[in-house]
This record gives sequence, C-alpha cells and structure tokens, in this order.
Amino acid sequence: MKKLIIFMALVLIIGLTLNAAAQDVITAYTTLDEPLAREVFNTYEEKTGVTVEWVRLSTGEAVSRMMAEASNPQVDIWVGGVGLGHIQAKQEGLTIPFEAENAKYVGEKFKDKDNYWTGIYAGPLCFVSNTNRLEELGLEAPTSWADLIKPEYENKVQVANPGTSGTAYNVLATIVQIMGEEEGFEYMKKLDRSIVQYTRSGSAPGRNAAIGEVPIGIGYAHDQVKLKSEGYPLKITFPEEGTGYEIASISLVKDKELAKDLYNWLLSKEAARIYASAYVVPFRDVELMEGAVPISEVNTIDQDDIWAGKNKERLVEKWNEEVYSK
Repeated sequence: MKKLIIFMALVLIIGLTLNAAAQDVITAYTTLDEPLAREVFNTYEEKTGVTVEWVRLSTGEAVSRMMAEASNPQVDIWVGGVGLGHIQAKQEGLTIPFEAENAKYVGEKFKDKDNYWTGIYAGPLCFVSNTNRLEELGLEAPTSWADLIKPEYENKVQVANPGTSGTAYNVLATIVQIMGEEEGFEYMKKLDRSIVQYTRSGSAPGRNAAIGEVPIGIGYAHDQVKLKSEGYPLKITFPEEGTGYEIASISLVKDKELAKDLYNWLLSKEAARIYASAYVVPFRDVELMEGAVPISEVNTIDQDDIWAGKNKERLVEKWNEEVYSK
C-alpha cells in the first residue's frame, strides 16, 4: 500500500509538472519572414522563459488554416501578415478582441477600432528590378503601373497569387481603388500578359528578381531594401500613380494570458528594434536601417482597408474567373 501511495504521488507530481510546462508554451502562426520570426520569438523566449512554438505561413495561408480550424483553433496568436488578412480574420470570427497596453503607441489609422488587430509596422508596395537583367534586355525599370503592361515587359514580371498572398491581394485592391473595379480588372487582364509566374508567397518575386530568375518583381519595399543591402543588383521604384501599403499586424486567437503578454511585448520598443533590423519601419520610434522607406516618403493611395477586407473573397474569386483561369 505504501509503495502504491508513493507511486500515485509521483504520477501526480509528474502530471502537474507536465501541465505546468504545457502552460508555459505559446503556439503561433506567423507571416513574418522566417529569419525575423526566429529572432523575435527567440528573444522573447530568452527574456521570459516561455516557449513559442510557431509555423510560418503566408497571409492567405494563415487565414485559410484558421478557417479550417475554426471549431478547434490550433494556435493562440497570429503574428505578422498583411492587415487586410487580419480584417478578414476578424470578419470570419477567427480572432478575439484584446486591447494591449502598448497599443496606445500605435496611431488609430493602424489598428482596429474594436481592438481585434494592431499594426506593428507599415511598408509600401514597390517594383524591384534586377539591373543586370534590365541591361541585358535593354529595359528601363518601371516607374508606373502603366509601364508594366507595355509590350516590352511581356513575361518579364513576377507577382504572387492574391488567393494565397496578402501582398498580391494588396496589389489587386490597390489597382481597383485607383482605377475602379471595371477598369481595374481590364488592367489586371493586361498585366497578366506581363506575368511570367504567380507565386504563393508575396516575398518570393523579390527574391527571384534578386537572383536574376526574373527581371522584375512586385512586393513590399522593406523586403527589397534588405535584399539590396545584401549586395544583390536591384533597383527599387514606386508607381507614380500611387501605391498601396501593408500594415503588418497581430491578432489574438485564444483568450490566453501568456499570448496576451506576448501580444503586448510585440508592441514594445524592444520588439520594434528587432523589426527595424529587417529594414521595416515600425510604429514605435526606433532607429531605422539605412535605406528603410517610411510610407510617408512615398506617394500612397487613400487606402481603404475596411472596404478591401469586406470585398476580398469576391474580388479574388472574380480575379480567378476573369484573369487567372484565362
């Protein structure tokens, strides 16, 4: 009997230990670039002793995964990703509201009025051209949306698929907001002739332009500035008609205190310094990397993220039917 009691006591202790350990784990989907995500989460783990188990997904993939798991959410928090995706997640009931203390440092324009998501940095859409490929082809770097549909750029441009990439949906929404829906979709049909490939990830076109696989990519400026800093022969230009921008954001999926603590830290100056190391421009006032491009220095459109979020499913379906399937 004594041995049985000791055994049961050990089982109870082990169970409590495992349960405590399980409570010190945060699960996350992240759309930050993998090296940046690793630095962010490793820093937090070292600071707090809390383990962050994360999976890297594009914005579209993260929303799709959370929709599939809606009845039994598999993560506590979603970190990074285009704000349009976070708006969609809110509308689909995939996330929950949380007003973090550090959210007070983020402008009203860059967070949800109901506290479902909060921005951590912003970045404008741009064109990125491999200068060696341009010279080889006798081309100039494009400086307008109109340039991209000129005959000389046929099969020379790469962009992601708006069904899987928040970056690419931002491109589609930008065009529709600049031109109107009818003219915008006519433009997207013409642009299709210039597209050599639609990638799954929004950062892939920039990487492929960097290595010369394609002459021109469309993506966010910070990704291209970082590649250029690494020595790739790149030229970054912005469409003169105006460009859209992302508000990289965070959303809470489960009402879990550890996840709330992480959420609040992600809005801290300490976290912002890490973001800035990836050439992005955080909403906290920290020193920026050389070449980082604030959206205040670019001609941006009067972007309506609420409209774009509400119309995403419809516009992507229309793009699939009228552009991609053709």
